[in-house]
Amino acid sequence: MEKSCSLLVHFDKGTPALANEIKEALEGNDVPAKIDAMKNAIMLLLNGETLPQLFITIVRYVLPSEDHTVQKLLLLYLEIIDKTDGKGRVLPEMILICQNLRNNLQHPNEYIRGVTLRFLCRLNEVEIIEPLIPSIISNLEHRHPYVRRNAILAVMAIYKLPQGEQLLVDAPETIERFLSTEQDQSAKRNAFLMLFNCAQDRAVNYLLTNVDKVSDWGELLQMVVLELIRKVCRTNKAEKGKYIKIIISLLNAPSAAVVYECAGTLVSLSSAPTAIRAAANTYCQLLLSQSDNNVKLIVLDRLNELKSSHRDIMVDMIMDVLRALSSPNLDIRRKTLDIVLELITPRSVNEVVQTLKKEVMKTQSGELEKNGEYRQMLIQAIHSCAIKFPEVASTVVHLLMDFLGDNNVASAMDVAIFVREIIETNPKLRVSIITRLLDTFYQIRAARVCSCALWILGEYSLSLSEVEGAIATIKQCLGDLPFFSISEDVEAADSSKKSQQATSITVSSRRPAILADGTYATQSAASETTISPNIMVQGSLASENLRSLLLTGDFFLGAIVACTLAKLILRLEEVQPSKVEVNKASSNALLIMVSMLQLGQSSVLPHPIDNDSYDRIVLCIRLLCNTGDAERKIWLKSCRESFVKMLSDKQLRETEEIKAKAQISHSQPDDLIDFYHLKSRKGMSQLELEDEVQDDLKRATGEFVKDADDANKLNRIIQLTGFSDPVYAEAYVTVHHYDIVLDVTVINRTKETLQNLCLELATMGDLKLVERPQNYTLAPESSKQIKANIKVSSTETGVIFGNIVYETSNVLERTVVVLNDIHIDIMDYISPAVCSDTAFRTMWAEFEWENKVAVNTTITSEKEFLDHIIKSTNMKCLTASSALEGECGFLAANLYAKSVFGEDALVNVSVEKQGDGKLNGYIRIRSKTQGIALSLGDKITLKQKGGS
Repeated sequence: MEKSCSLLVHFDKGTPALANEIKEALEGNDVPAKIDAMKNAIMLLLNGETLPQLFITIVRYVLPSEDHTVQKLLLLYLEIIDKTDGKGRVLPEMILICQNLRNNLQHPNEYIRGVTLRFLCRLNEVEIIEPLIPSIISNLEHRHPYVRRNAILAVMAIYKLPQGEQLLVDAPETIERFLSTEQDQSAKRNAFLMLFNCAQDRAVNYLLTNVDKVSDWGELLQMVVLELIRKVCRTNKAEKGKYIKIIISLLNAPSAAVVYECAGTLVSLSSAPTAIRAAANTYCQLLLSQSDNNVKLIVLDRLNELKSSHRDIMVDMIMDVLRALSSPNLDIRRKTLDIVLELITPRSVNEVVQTLKKEVMKTQSGELEKNGEYRQMLIQAIHSCAIKFPEVASTVVHLLMDFLGDNNVASAMDVAIFVREIIETNPKLRVSIITRLLDTFYQIRAARVCSCALWILGEYSLSLSEVEGAIATIKQCLGDLPFFSISEDVEAADSSKKSQQATSITVSSRRPAILADGTYATQSAASETTISPNIMVQGSLASENLRSLLLTGDFFLGAIVACTLAKLILRLEEVQPSKVEVNKASSNALLIMVSMLQLGQSSVLPHPIDNDSYDRIVLCIRLLCNTGDAERKIWLKSCRESFVKMLSDKQLRETEEIKAKAQISHSQPDDLIDFYHLKSRKGMSQLELEDEVQDDLKRATGEFVKDADDANKLNRIIQLTGFSDPVYAEAYVTVHHYDIVLDVTVINRTKETLQNLCLELATMGDLKLVERPQNYTLAPESSKQIKANIKVSSTETGVIFGNIVYETSNVLERTVVVLNDIHIDIMDYISPAVCSDTAFRTMWAEFEWENKVAVNTTITSEKEFLDHIIKSTNMKCLTASSALEGECGFLAANLYAKSVFGEDALVNVSVEKQGDGKLNGYIRIRSKTQGIALSLGDKITLKQKGGS
């Protein structure tokens, strides 16, 4: 058995001191040298050295020293040396120490008395302690609180020893008397702690006699009181009422730590609405009064827990929680918004949105560098409020449209998506949104935001003035035609012949972007995360934003301009009675499209137009030259219909998730009614009554009873050795978040006693063994339970392997039984999670580890294969089910999961049905760390065949 260690000191193994050097320094008269020598001796002892010859030197030369540091180091030395022989008897030379300790306990200096009493707390040898008992007891009445404080701790430690109750027969009475007269807060706390640990009834008695004074006790003592209350209430639920009153009185304590503990204790003990409301109020006050960000994050976590268990009470606290947005820290703001968004009700939505609007206005003053990111969070929050409660949309949509030209592209894009959804769900706002969009269109600087805004103009400009206004705005933003002069084209062609590096207006760096179906497309650098103000190209005005983006080579945007113009002209034919005006507008639109094609095929730009955009613009030209009814229907109706379907799918998914959550939280479908007046009152306060009713309800709805699933337990038992081995072993593996517990049962199958039996384990991957293996003796045909803890530091498949080693009396060498390997499955660490499309794509572009697995399966249906992969990998499919419907022989879907360590796992499945009915394609996995990518790849390769 290893001895327990009560002292840890960092030791640099570089230059260990030699025993004879230490000895010489201890024998000299130089005090600093003596101190260094003692420190070195302690370090060596802690690192497994034995220095037997030093003991006598220390007794002769160190014991008599009057220096306080030397005396303190002497006590540390005595703490770590072996005081007993192999058979557990105290060594005779320890008697020399005993006299010295007695002298220290009667020393005139209080520091020496205090550290000696502190040392006695860690001493287990009764033979050494017994002669010192009278001196320890006399120190309880010492004039200095430092001595009294440590004397109580010594009494407590001795009383806890196996023979402690014989050594100190009346310790609890002595301490109780001491408690009633003591004035020092720290000593009182130690005395109360002693009663709490050694004589709980006396502690409870003392607490209940002094109930009125609890609020005046010091912070340290109040913390112990709360601990006592928690312990008592767990064992004796009937007594809960009177203790809850004490907690409520402590909620007004001046110490933040006490108040926080009170709130936590209240929530753990009671479900009464009054108690929960008091706890929530306390957390909200702490959120505002504490300046430390870590404290705020912890308090927000507590509020989040309350939200899931007592939402009805938390709903009233929404504005108090929202005040935490005043903190400049982004994590705090994100957590606050997450909590608030789930607590919004029709009653509070207006107030919340007003606050969020004020916060958005504040971000316009560009003082903080994270303003853009914060604004994006606020815009997303306002978006979700407006979708849940459409009536507030009108108050925020115009304010947010000012941010369409934001330099932070992500937040501008969020505004565009928000406007697109609101204009469809709130028809009343359509006219004002279109008008505002036409006014602010020229401010938009990002290609992606322009694309979204153009789509809105093309779909929702319905009246004559709106259609004409939209066409005029687009023409104004494109500037004068043509996009380049012939001389520029000739110059560019000449210069590109002279040198391979084309000296053009701007060079667009290209990189693959991921489209919604998981395929790649090239994307120009015009859509970077933030836009520099000087992106304007020569020859374009500030209002000609579309022109400057086209001149950077963004022809995807050009194709969208062409489609929007085509839609607007088709709409114009319906609303404009004058045929001449329609033809004029149509020819103007055709001129713009042809100019874009010319620009794309000229040498002015470094890259020619891509085939997709070229085909798209040519299609628009053909459409305007020759329009049939079928095409008109597709362009003017089908686009909108598919957008409406996408929105309704999204809403359906959200409501299903809410329903699923609601089903989890309630144990029974029928809500029970509280009949307070049927409860006998027996002088109970309102709070006690509420608490009792809540407990009865919990029992009725089965919330107290949560049995572990035994059948599930049996599935996780792993056989480690064969039935014919002399030692049979099997392990039950429990995976907690950050550690794995192996519960190994070892059975001796032989008729001999196995000595020094040891379970030796080793690990591969990010697993670490926590403790050293111990040796056991196993009687014939008996069994032993051995527990092993293994720490996990990241999500990847780990392997635990090892062997059992033992000796028998008749064989000299040790016998080794090799164990079966235990594979720790990555599935224990990842759980399905949800993230937005944009977040998915951003992560996909950022993560450096990709693992590409070729599809190799016997399954013939694409949808069935996807479901099989989702089930095998424990991930969530982010692609809407409507997008996966129908049979087209091709399927692409995105899956997402999060690990317990906060790592993200992204998977893209792209499969195609071949002519012979087999599926082929690839599954791509991306993550920030190599472990997840490899482990998930292995898992998919193993499972994808379609077997179990």
